[in-house]
Amino acid sequence: MKQLIAIMLLTFVFAGCKQDNKKSFTVNGTVTNTQAKKAYLEEVPVASMQPVIVDSAEIRGGKFSLKTEALEDAIYNIRLDQLDFPVASVINDAPEVDLNIVMSTETPLMPEKFEVKNSPASQAMKAFMLAFNEKMIRLMNNVHKADSLRSTKMADSSLAPLMQNIRQEGAALKDYALTEIKKGVNPALSMFELGYYQSTANGQALGLEPFDNKQVFALIDDITKKFPNHVSVAGLKLNLQQEIKAAEDRTWIGKQAPDFTLPDVSGKPVSLGSFKGQYVLVDFWAGWCRPCRAENPNVVAVFNKYKSKGFAVLGVSLDDDANSWKNAIQNDKLAWTQVSDLKKWQSPVVALYKFNGIPFNVLIDPQGKIIAEGLRGIDLENKLAVIFP
Repeated sequence: MKQLIAIMLLTFVFAGCKQDNKKSFTVNGTVTNTQAKKAYLEEVPVASMQPVIVDSAEIRGGKFSLKTEALEDAIYNIRLDQLDFPVASVINDAPEVDLNIVMSTETPLMPEKFEVKNSPASQAMKAFMLAFNEKMIRLMNNVHKADSLRSTKMADSSLAPLMQNIRQEGAALKDYALTEIKKGVNPALSMFELGYYQSTANGQALGLEPFDNKQVFALIDDITKKFPNHVSVAGLKLNLQQEIKAAEDRTWIGKQAPDFTLPDVSGKPVSLGSFKGQYVLVDFWAGWCRPCRAENPNVVAVFNKYKSKGFAVLGVSLDDDANSWKNAIQNDKLAWTQVSDLKKWQSPVVALYKFNGIPFNVLIDPQGKIIAEGLRGIDLENKLAVIFP
């Protein structure tokens, strides 16, 4: 469910209302250190975040002018020739925006920097991206350091301070995004900041915690109150109400974990209910699943770290060959209880837990309630660090 908002911000198109009061918007641009012949202006509607080319112009003497008409404030990308990515982005909060783009001399297809004038919202958006990315780079560097420490089997005492630092940096990055969103100086800017954080939190293995659905809805509701005439944000709010309800119906979080019984490697029946009273990670995997095997070292690390504190793992394999299953358990050093009926995708647990891909897991509290799902990598470590401080 945590990916719902990122998907919504990237895919939903609201087209149910019409306005007649269009306003003109012009980007007067200069670009240096480039051989590009043409510039393109792409509108990125607040509701859809799907770029649409609205104008193009020849670059003459390093200068270009792009024009369009808009119903309301939105994000606009500037692209050069056939580049797959924009070299700058602006917001149409003023009739004309002056833009100066400097391309890199070392990497000609990449922008080195850009300056924007006459647009407070565009300047604020640029400042947000620069500050956010600077914080994220520091976080990424520490995550990579933690991965290196794990691969060298360093003691937990060496890893613990770094993990604490990662959690603090992640929380600080989330707080920064929230503060900027709540400033609410422009609806397009606030929605951009929200989408920027959510897509980063959902798309990077950084342990960032996305805003949950209730938080996102509250933020969008606040934006609609500040800017009641912005049609796209109002439309997104209405659509999210329906999508959030549907997502809440699909998620396991907050529900009691369905019990099941499967044979272990020796053929002895093991029930999920027998783990009640512990925090248990039910880990659905298979020996033939490469992503599962790549994730196994992370599960081994947290199991060894927290098994003495009341944490257990129950591995549920979708293998169909007993020897392959047992070899994978031995090779990956999986020292927890493993069960399988060797029916692959025909196993009843697939329909019971309604997943269509592995690795997949659910984290269950001592009362048998599911408190998290789909935890991988540093997200699993961070969740358990909160439970077992």
